[in-house]
Amino acid sequence: MIDLRRAIFDALPKHLLLDLEDRLRAEALRAHEVVRKELTLSPRRSREAEGQIRFRLQEEGYEEVVQLHGGHLLLDGVMVGTNLKVFQPFARFTGSERGVILGFAAMPEPRKVPTKNISRAAGVTLNVHLQPSLLVDEKSPSQTDIFVLFLTARHRQRAGMIEEIAIGVIGSDYKDFIFYQSLEDFLSGYASEPVTPDGPTSPDSAQVVKLRRTRKLFVPPEMQPESDTDDGTAG
Repeated sequence: MIDLRRAIFDALPKHLLLDLEDRLRAEALRAHEVVRKELTLSPRRSREAEGQIRFRLQEEGYEEVVQLHGGHLLLDGVMVGTNLKVFQPFARFTGSERGVILGFAAMPEPRKVPTKNISRAAGVTLNVHLQPSLLVDEKSPSQTDIFVLFLTARHRQRAGMIEEIAIGVIGSDYKDFIFYQSLEDFLSGYASEPVTPDGPTSPDSAQVVKLRRTRKLFVPPEMQPESDTDDGTAG
């Protein structure tokens, strides 16, 4: 049985997930502000418009962040060696034993499987098998790859906020998660800084995870407030 958690740890850098969290939370807030300030719509239409804008902003933010961390976007949106095509950005990360094809999806609410579409339906086929002929290079899907989703769920009471971010693996029948963990809990599995014991150090000393205590939310330049001394001219 594959240890999914360990396989994902091995292929996905911790800072990739932290940067995705920052970016996707910021894009959710940005979508809310765009609708609030720029559009005059009924409450229902405002919510619908915000959802559409939020997803597109988050999707583009996801694409930029994964490439900054060394992810290879699937070329031409095709699962090489198959007739399966994807229309969302999926990025491959290489692990020591198996690769991870990482996608992004929005959940209707925490722990609820995201809507099935052509791209995700193609992606979950990786969680059964891939033909050996697909083993081309580090940019192409491999027979040992797994398809993983970076998931967000909007906050249902606080506009512009994200209620939960999680890591999930959906079974090939697209009925349920075969692995699901909130990002906070998942990140606790990365060993980052060793404990400094009172006595002499030992090679066998246990390690614990130390998460960043404070993270500054990514704010797009166009949303940053002007200073009191700004005269509005370009610097």
